[in-house]
Amino acid sequence: MTPFLIADTAKSFEEARADLHAAVQAHRFGLLAVHDLGHILRRKSTDFAENCRVFEVCNPQQAASVLRNDVTLNMALPCLFSVYTKAGQTRIAMIRPEDMLSSLSSTPA
Repeated sequence: MTPFLIADTAKSFEEARADLHAAVQAHRFGLLAVHDLGHILRRKSTDFAENCRVFEVCNPQQAASVLRNDVTLNMALPCLFSVYTKAGQTRIAMIRPEDMLSSLSSTPA
């Protein structure tokens, strides 16, 4: 199984971005930052035609639990979600947290 969870959506990039932002708030997760990677790359004179926003999201209770078990996992937090386009198709994606954290720590919890 791939460590990536990627879902295509019929929504436009802006609709998907707004809906992800609303879902983060509705589930009471902390939204720490949103990075507009497409804009950043274009501003640096890099040829990048796609849209890509990366959301840094934190569930404080889960983060505290992870860090209590293995504080070195701080480098894998917060969780990242993205909304991006690939050849005109809008996608919403993330790395599966369980897969990522279990590959970085031998602590089962």
